[in-house]
Amino acid sequence: MDISNVDILIIGAGLSGINAGYRIQKELPHKSFAILEGRSEVGGTWSFWKYPGIRSDSTMRVFGLPWYPWPSNVVMADGPVIRQYLEDAATSQGLDRKIHLNHKVTCCDWSSAENCWTLSINLLSPTDGTIINQKEIKANWIINAAGYYSYEKPLPVSIPGIENFSGRVIHPQFWDSDGKVDFSNKRVVIIGSGATAITLLPAIAKTAAKVTLLQRSPSYVFSLDSQDHNLDFWARFLPDSWAKTFHWWQCLIMESFFRVLLSNLLVGKRLVQAEMRKQLPPGFDLETHFNPSYPPFEQRLCFCPDGDFFKALSQPNTEIVTGTISTVTSSGIDLNPGAKSSSSTGGPNKGGVNSIPCDMIITATGLYVDIISSLQISVSTLPNDPTYSPERFTLTPEILSSLQTWNGTMIESLPNQAKIVGYTAGTWTPGANARTSQIINVIRHMDLVGANRVFPVVEKEKEMEKKPVMPNSSSYLVDARSRLPIAAGRGPWRNAQSVWEDWAGIWRTWVPVRVARLFGVRMGECRVYRRSERE
Repeated sequence: MDISNVDILIIGAGLSGINAGYRIQKELPHKSFAILEGRSEVGGTWSFWKYPGIRSDSTMRVFGLPWYPWPSNVVMADGPVIRQYLEDAATSQGLDRKIHLNHKVTCCDWSSAENCWTLSINLLSPTDGTIINQKEIKANWIINAAGYYSYEKPLPVSIPGIENFSGRVIHPQFWDSDGKVDFSNKRVVIIGSGATAITLLPAIAKTAAKVTLLQRSPSYVFSLDSQDHNLDFWARFLPDSWAKTFHWWQCLIMESFFRVLLSNLLVGKRLVQAEMRKQLPPGFDLETHFNPSYPPFEQRLCFCPDGDFFKALSQPNTEIVTGTISTVTSSGIDLNPGAKSSSSTGGPNKGGVNSIPCDMIITATGLYVDIISSLQISVSTLPNDPTYSPERFTLTPEILSSLQTWNGTMIESLPNQAKIVGYTAGTWTPGANARTSQIINVIRHMDLVGANRVFPVVEKEKEMEKKPVMPNSSSYLVDARSRLPIAAGRGPWRNAQSVWEDWAGIWRTWVPVRVARLFGVRMGECRVYRRSERE
């Protein structure tokens, strides 16, 4: 298949990219498109991460693709199973013929004279990832579905003295490609308190001599049943497709209600802590180790299937320590005064803990957020175009952090380009799917009015709020705010954090326009140029 010039180019063959490809194939059948993937297999996140226990932290019925229902009753599936599911989904719709592996996009250059993007592509060796060739592809539209974090580097974290440690230091992002690390008879410290750390502890505790979870601040952890048999119940009374649709809505509504309920600090904290207290070993210091200052879902709520995290903490070879690092020595970690520990064997250590001897350190300290996927993006405009100054600009982190996002998909002043990012504090897929709907509506509108480019424009006379596009208070997202676009709290300039907000935004933006037939050169606050204009 010749992809040197296509209507729509999708970057990334993970869940968001495969879903976007399906939606475009079905709803815009007159458009040519291709999906480029820099790795040697599809799957995105679920192909990349190899650490033990890697799994979803959302219910698979909602996390799965709406057009390819999750095929089992497993609630939180393992990473390799999810990767295979995504490959099967792509193959079932013929999307595997649209996916081009080992195609890494490096630069995107927009030309207003040509009304298209030119993308520079490195063709990589499937065995070692070295560059074996290069090519260019032209596309009228780019949909960046490559996720929101860097594969190349994690969140930079300063751990004093880490260079002095004589044992092995591993970051989950750079785990051995075969996923195998020998923990037997080793004392392991996991630094972190997020979903990765919560997943690692029960997996490593199966073979390690001792596992210590060292956290600077506590998180919430909530147990879910590993199996969901509600679909089996509905299948007794309804046709298969109806049962799956009904169950999907049931799961989505329950998740939404659960999130609203727990988002209140007083109610949410009380309910989650009550559930944790039931599963923690007797005498475990919940107030120290599981007492965050924020409500659940202000940061991502950690889930564990069948309470495997709490069961691991009941083992004699595990403990949790809450405190800060003074320095890493050759044989362990020295802590600052005030650090406290709890275990199933010793209960809370009221005298505090001064050091943790260990043979291996795992730094589960966060992601490096990179919403433009390390792409070099530049825009060349026509002379005297009042929308742009200067006539050519390159998107730097400083420029990006001053630009508004439109309906969570497009970025101010960037023509014919959209980013798909799901919900970072909830289940990813409904958000990714809603943002894909916005993109498709924009392209349909362009076709209707005969336009060849579109970009969001903030009118200069309007005072716009400047809020984080990802408002969660997780440290890795707070760290990224200086290199992320901004959002406002109203209209199409808000970045919805739930599917209900997104659906309401789609209705506000498109339904009244269609009903009233008010199509023109403006739609909401997104500017559309017809083919006869500025040529």
